[in-house]
Amino acid sequence: MPIPFPFSAIVAQEEMKRSLLIAAIDPSIGGVLVFGDRGTGKSTAIRGLAALLPKMQAADCTYHCDPEAGDDAVCADCRETRKHGGKVKSYKVTVPVVDLPLGATEDRVIGALDLERALTKGEKAFEPGLLARAHRGFLYIDEVNLLEDHLVDSLLDVAASGENLVEREGLSVRHPARFVLVGSGNPEEGELRPQLQDRFGLSVEVKTPGDLPTRMKVVRLRDEFERDPNAFVTKWKRKDGKVRRLIEKGREVLPEVVVPDKTLEEAGKLCIRLGTDGLRGELTLIRAARGLAALQGDTEVTVEHLKTIATSALRHRLRRDPLDESGSTSRVERALQEQFGE
Repeated sequence: MPIPFPFSAIVAQEEMKRSLLIAAIDPSIGGVLVFGDRGTGKSTAIRGLAALLPKMQAADCTYHCDPEAGDDAVCADCRETRKHGGKVKSYKVTVPVVDLPLGATEDRVIGALDLERALTKGEKAFEPGLLARAHRGFLYIDEVNLLEDHLVDSLLDVAASGENLVEREGLSVRHPARFVLVGSGNPEEGELRPQLQDRFGLSVEVKTPGDLPTRMKVVRLRDEFERDPNAFVTKWKRKDGKVRRLIEKGREVLPEVVVPDKTLEEAGKLCIRLGTDGLRGELTLIRAARGLAALQGDTEVTVEHLKTIATSALRHRLRRDPLDESGSTSRVERALQEQFGE
């Protein structure tokens, strides 16, 4: 496996880094969509974050189920063990980060009949796919806007239910598949289907740095990394460790974070002002603001948290307005200024 570029060494792109950290603290936000220019560190940031995530406690089963989860959130093997009074063995594992290639077949993604066992032993057995491997981790799709429609349909079903149902070749298998969906792409190469775009909790726009000092720093650090990756990773190990501790602390604080009625009211007003469809935008805005508060070590969500994360949570949920030529980012920023007067 290639050595990932340290997350803490990524220059600028603060919105992208903040959104990924919030998703790591609270996976229920729904994942992160990163759109922007080529060569702006999209995949670098995602792989860098994966390398520093704290290990998780997992059951000794195919799907690495959460040993503390209820029976409705674990696989059939774990339920069967519990049913007979046995204790599910568990151990620490690295949080899975699974790449979904654009050319992957549906069988490879959702799972299929294990042909080897079927041919050699005459047994019908399920061979788990990428969705099973990504359970309790991250599913990363580069060039997500180029993903084939049949794969998008499968992802939408699983993202909505948190489980994968496979019925084919005489098999009927249901297993948990809860993961943080992370997609990246270049908008010039095509638009993302609205149904899938709406499933992402946060949407981030990244641009090529325009100022010379930032560009020079990016090039210098990347060149240093490529000349000696091991030495570079060692050099940034302490700073990456600080980021890891931030995530761990954020996860501890998250259950204690409260959302006052005043903050909830302001979130509702902002979504009404922007005309977002449904209530998913409001829910995501509150969850993201709670995640940001946890990241910063706060136990109460304030209007400042809302203002900081609102653009990332709402920019991809706005209806197209043919009479308004400004982009969705500008519309959210304008609504924030009108509502909060800053």
